[in-house]
Amino acid sequence: MRVVSLVPSATELLFAAGAGDLLVGRSHDCNWPVEAQQVPVLTCPRTTSSSPGDIDADVREAMQEHGSLYHLDTDLLQSLQPDLVLTQDTCSVCSIDRPSIDAALATLPAPPDVLSLNPHTFEDMLDDLLRIGEAVGRADIARRVMVELRAVWWDTQDVVNPYLDGPATVVLEWTDPLWVAGHWTPSLIRAAGGHQDLVAPGAPSRIVEPEDLLALQVERLVIAPCGVDLDAAATHVEVLQRTNWWSLLPAVINGTVVVVDGTASFSRPGPRLAQCLQWLTGWLQERPALIPPDFRWSAVASR
Repeated sequence: MRVVSLVPSATELLFAAGAGDLLVGRSHDCNWPVEAQQVPVLTCPRTTSSSPGDIDADVREAMQEHGSLYHLDTDLLQSLQPDLVLTQDTCSVCSIDRPSIDAALATLPAPPDVLSLNPHTFEDMLDDLLRIGEAVGRADIARRVMVELRAVWWDTQDVVNPYLDGPATVVLEWTDPLWVAGHWTPSLIRAAGGHQDLVAPGAPSRIVEPEDLLALQVERLVIAPCGVDLDAAATHVEVLQRTNWWSLLPAVINGTVVVVDGTASFSRPGPRLAQCLQWLTGWLQERPALIPPDFRWSAVASR
């Protein structure tokens, strides 16, 4: 079987299912595991800006002008002759949109099967792992890995007191404008012992105003810009630090603001969500032994 993955999380799930050897093409964002970087790249972004506000403006302009944020190399796709294409319906910003993919596949002499993922919870991610394993003939491996990932979920609960109302915790997936992470992230916060009522578990991410964060009295703040690595995320921190409301947040006053690698954490509903839960639980519960040693994060210094 020849598999093309146009979603980073799907690529990670494919490798987790023991089928990385089937990957023949990928998106430009499919950079993990490192072995995935050896296969041809089929997509490229239409945006080129670097600041959070400019990127947001470019995204809106590209969507209005092209209906898609990404260009898909149809000629290369045709030459790869895939049997299966992995895509998603969750977000048209995170990876190439489904209509663009369908239009490209319609030009192929023998259109491949398409498996589209649309996770909203940690459990949905586990189901996607099983679906991919079944589709590529590695169902046994996928089931075994699913059990291991679920064990991580339950093991972390041993250090969380479900009867205590933990700190108000928010994960920001963008900073200009302010986007609070939804889908699977609220349930991760709740499982780790935190709480927030800005986005319900399973609900989409949404834009909020600074007043919403101040009203919640955020005690723990995670800056995890979608698709932005740890080094580049410094720009997002600077955007927040220049605002007149930033210094009023309890998390800022108490020095409990952190930034994490957005290319390897909350924005990717793949097997590494288990590491996100371990890290978040270790941080919120002050149990550093729980934090995976290779999880990329850093504290934001108070000013």
